[in-house]
Amino acid sequence: MTQRARKRLTVTAVVAIVIVVAIVSAWWYIATPVEREGVLAKISRVAIHGALTSGAFALLAVGFTLSYGVTEVVNLGYGALFMLGAYFFFVFGPSGWWLHLEVLPVIILAVILVGFVGASVYRSIIHPVVDDPLAPIVTTVGGLVIIQQLVLIVFGTEYRPIKFYPTIEDMPPPVDILGTSVYPIRVWAFVASLVLFVALWMFVTKTKIGGAMRAIAQDREVAMLMGINTERIYMLTMGISSLLAGLAAILILGSNMETAHPYIWQRPLVLSFSIVILGGLGSIKGSLLGAFIVGYTENAVVTFVPQGGMITSAGYLGIMVVVLLLRPKGLFGKRIELE
Repeated sequence: MTQRARKRLTVTAVVAIVIVVAIVSAWWYIATPVEREGVLAKISRVAIHGALTSGAFALLAVGFTLSYGVTEVVNLGYGALFMLGAYFFFVFGPSGWWLHLEVLPVIILAVILVGFVGASVYRSIIHPVVDDPLAPIVTTVGGLVIIQQLVLIVFGTEYRPIKFYPTIEDMPPPVDILGTSVYPIRVWAFVASLVLFVALWMFVTKTKIGGAMRAIAQDREVAMLMGINTERIYMLTMGISSLLAGLAAILILGSNMETAHPYIWQRPLVLSFSIVILGGLGSIKGSLLGAFIVGYTENAVVTFVPQGGMITSAGYLGIMVVVLLLRPKGLFGKRIELE
């Protein structure tokens, strides 16, 4: 797209926003107090639930960003790692098949297992073809299908509960935040997601291993000449990325009292891919901003659009398309830099 076309598209977007604001302002002027109060309640609900959703999305997307930023591999098997995290939690958790561990120990065990699987998958089917631009895409899709089939064989098609408490009655009662009722577990999941996001950012920017990752992301050949073991860093990166996918699965599903099934990998893969494309491939801060855009868009569509739950993905995918038309490399896209 030429610079002139981008400018024209930008002007069109600004005009559309002005028109929307004018329509909303006119409605607000003629609306009754009851209608205004209802809209304010919806806005408050979107603000609270959008933030809680976005924090977990950020943790999910940053794993995808990390793996691509360092290895330049588009890991289309990322959704399968999300799925494995959920199933490992179910198997070894309080209501699972074996061990019946408490929540914190089973989370630690599950994410370690997912990290090990991710590193093993990289070493076995990605590393031999890592220099080919297309082969890793094929191998990761193949790995996704294999993992899904194994899950179907072992667990069948039944829905498996991912829950931190045995029953809803055992959960702490909802708290009121700005007039919106929220379960405390969702708040804790949000806080944990952001803390882990910040911890990962500090690891990448402040540690020696993180410096090696950034060096490889900048220029692999120069990093190798400096004595950096790229193969080891690649495996470590894929392990951390997989660990984050598994952890995001547990936090997202557990805090929302959802279930795991053999086709659950689809939505997290689309979400993570959309977020990192929107924020800019290889940009950690772009993943955070993209996660909040997607999270708030989802909640706004569900709240304000009739039967919006059926078209939530259309909202953020539409925003992604518009952003890519204006900035083809995403909001923070530039040379791959893990920043």
